[in-house]
Amino acid sequence: MLTKKQAKAFFIGGTVLFFLIFVGMTVNSLTVGIPQNTNADNITDSVKHGKLLWDQNNCMGCHTIMGEGAYYAPELTRVYSRKGENYIRTVLNAKNGGWGPRGRKMVEYDFTTEEVDDIISFFEWMDNVYLNGFPAEPSIGE
Repeated sequence: MLTKKQAKAFFIGGTVLFFLIFVGMTVNSLTVGIPQNTNADNITDSVKHGKLLWDQNNCMGCHTIMGEGAYYAPELTRVYSRKGENYIRTVLNAKNGGWGPRGRKMVEYDFTTEEVDDIISFFEWMDNVYLNGFPAEPSIGE
Protein backbone atom coordinates (compact mmCIF):
# COMPACT_ATOMS: atom_id res chain seq x y z
CA MET A 1 0.00 0.00 0.00
CA LEU A 2 1.20 3.49 -0.84
CA THR A 3 1.51 6.25 1.68
CA LYS A 4 -0.16 9.59 0.95
CA LYS A 5 3.17 11.07 -0.05
CA GLN A 6 3.95 8.15 -2.42
CA ALA A 7 0.45 8.25 -3.93
CA LYS A 8 0.77 11.99 -4.54
CA ALA A 9 4.20 11.55 -6.16
CA PHE A 10 2.87 8.67 -8.28
CA PHE A 11 -0.09 10.78 -9.43
CA ILE A 12 1.99 13.87 -10.22
CA GLY A 13 4.73 11.82 -11.94
CA GLY A 14 2.19 9.94 -14.06
CA THR A 15 0.39 13.16 -14.97
CA VAL A 16 3.63 14.87 -16.03
CA LEU A 17 4.80 11.80 -17.98
CA PHE A 18 1.57 11.44 -19.95
CA PHE A 19 1.32 15.19 -20.50
CA LEU A 20 4.81 15.15 -22.08
CA ILE A 21 3.84 12.17 -24.24
CA PHE A 22 0.71 14.05 -25.36
CA VAL A 23 2.72 17.19 -26.22
CA GLY A 24 5.27 15.11 -28.14
CA MET A 25 2.56 13.35 -30.16
CA THR A 26 0.87 16.69 -30.91
CA VAL A 27 4.11 18.26 -32.12
CA ASN A 28 4.81 15.18 -34.28
CA SER A 29 1.32 15.29 -35.80
CA LEU A 30 1.57 18.98 -36.64
CA THR A 31 5.12 18.97 -38.01
CA VAL A 32 5.36 15.57 -39.73
CA GLY A 33 2.08 13.65 -39.80
CA ILE A 34 -0.42 16.10 -41.21
CA PRO A 35 1.73 17.63 -43.99
CA GLN A 36 3.03 14.21 -45.06
CA ASN A 37 -0.32 12.40 -44.97
CA THR A 38 -2.37 15.11 -46.68
CA ASN A 39 0.03 15.73 -49.57
CA ALA A 40 -0.14 19.44 -48.78
CA ASP A 41 2.46 20.13 -51.49
CA ASN A 42 -0.03 18.93 -54.12
CA ILE A 43 -2.77 21.42 -53.21
CA THR A 44 -3.04 23.61 -56.30
CA ASP A 45 -5.40 26.49 -57.03
CA SER A 46 -7.50 24.02 -59.01
CA VAL A 47 -7.80 21.71 -55.98
CA LYS A 48 -8.74 24.67 -53.76
CA HIS A 49 -11.38 25.82 -56.22
CA GLY A 50 -12.77 22.28 -56.50
CA LYS A 51 -13.09 22.11 -52.70
CA LEU A 52 -14.76 25.53 -52.71
CA LEU A 53 -17.27 24.31 -55.32
CA TRP A 54 -17.86 21.18 -53.20
CA ASP A 55 -18.71 23.41 -50.22
CA GLN A 56 -20.71 26.06 -52.11
CA ASN A 57 -22.93 23.45 -53.76
CA ASN A 58 -23.49 21.58 -50.50
CA CYS A 59 -22.34 18.27 -51.94
CA MET A 60 -22.04 17.01 -48.34
CA GLY A 61 -25.78 17.36 -48.09
CA CYS A 62 -26.02 14.06 -49.99
CA HIS A 63 -22.48 12.60 -50.24
CA THR A 64 -19.83 11.73 -47.71
CA ILE A 65 -16.15 12.44 -48.02
CA MET A 66 -13.65 11.07 -45.49
CA GLY A 67 -16.64 9.77 -43.54
CA GLU A 68 -18.23 13.21 -43.12
CA GLY A 69 -21.52 14.22 -44.68
CA ALA A 70 -24.83 12.61 -45.50
CA TYR A 71 -25.45 9.00 -46.48
CA TYR A 72 -28.03 9.53 -49.21
CA ALA A 73 -25.57 9.35 -52.10
CA PRO A 74 -22.29 7.42 -52.58
CA GLU A 75 -19.12 7.97 -50.54
CA LEU A 76 -16.69 9.95 -52.70
CA THR A 77 -13.35 9.83 -50.87
CA ARG A 78 -11.76 7.44 -53.38
CA VAL A 79 -14.11 8.04 -56.32
CA TYR A 80 -11.23 9.08 -58.60
CA SER A 81 -9.50 5.70 -58.37
CA ARG A 82 -12.74 3.69 -58.22
CA LYS A 83 -14.60 5.25 -61.14
CA GLY A 84 -12.09 7.40 -63.04
CA GLU A 85 -12.04 10.89 -64.46
CA ASN A 86 -14.41 10.20 -67.38
CA TYR A 87 -17.12 8.80 -65.12
CA ILE A 88 -16.92 11.82 -62.79
CA ARG A 89 -17.02 14.21 -65.75
CA THR A 90 -20.07 12.41 -67.19
CA VAL A 91 -21.96 12.55 -63.89
CA LEU A 92 -21.18 16.24 -63.31
CA ASN A 93 -22.27 17.14 -66.87
CA ALA A 94 -25.42 14.98 -66.89
CA LYS A 95 -28.57 16.75 -68.00
CA ASN A 96 -31.47 16.59 -65.55
CA GLY A 97 -28.99 15.46 -62.93
CA GLY A 98 -28.91 11.84 -64.04
CA TRP A 99 -29.97 8.83 -62.04
CA GLY A 100 -27.68 7.24 -59.52
CA PRO A 101 -27.63 3.85 -57.87
CA ARG A 102 -30.84 2.52 -56.32
CA GLY A 103 -32.98 5.11 -58.16
CA ARG A 104 -31.52 8.17 -56.45
CA LYS A 105 -31.47 11.32 -58.53
CA MET A 106 -28.57 13.76 -58.46
CA VAL A 107 -29.19 17.49 -58.62
CA GLU A 108 -28.39 19.07 -61.99
CA TYR A 109 -25.53 21.54 -61.83
CA ASP A 110 -24.55 23.94 -64.56
CA PHE A 111 -20.80 23.66 -64.06
CA THR A 112 -18.42 25.12 -66.61
CA THR A 113 -15.68 22.91 -68.08
CA GLU A 114 -13.14 24.64 -65.82
CA GLU A 115 -15.30 24.00 -62.72
CA VAL A 116 -15.67 20.31 -63.62
CA ASP A 117 -11.88 20.11 -64.08
CA ASP A 118 -11.38 21.71 -60.66
CA ILE A 119 -13.78 19.31 -58.94
CA ILE A 120 -11.96 16.41 -60.61
CA SER A 121 -8.65 17.86 -59.39
CA PHE A 122 -10.07 17.98 -55.86
CA PHE A 123 -11.15 14.32 -56.11
CA GLU A 124 -7.74 13.35 -57.52
CA TRP A 125 -5.99 15.10 -54.61
CA MET A 126 -8.40 13.49 -52.14
CA ASP A 127 -7.56 10.10 -53.65
CA ASN A 128 -3.92 10.55 -52.60
CA VAL A 129 -4.55 11.60 -48.99
CA TYR A 130 -3.36 8.91 -46.57
CA LEU A 131 -6.37 7.83 -44.48
CA ASN A 132 -5.00 4.66 -42.89
CA GLY A 133 -7.18 2.29 -44.92
CA PHE A 134 -10.37 4.39 -44.98
CA PRO A 135 -12.71 3.86 -46.69
CA ALA A 136 -12.84 0.10 -46.81
CA GLU A 137 -12.76 -1.56 -50.20
CA PRO A 138 -16.24 -1.36 -51.77
CA SER A 139 -18.28 -4.49 -52.22
CA ILE A 140 -18.32 -6.06 -55.69
CA GLY A 141 -21.87 -4.83 -56.38
CA GLU A 142 -21.01 -1.10 -56.21
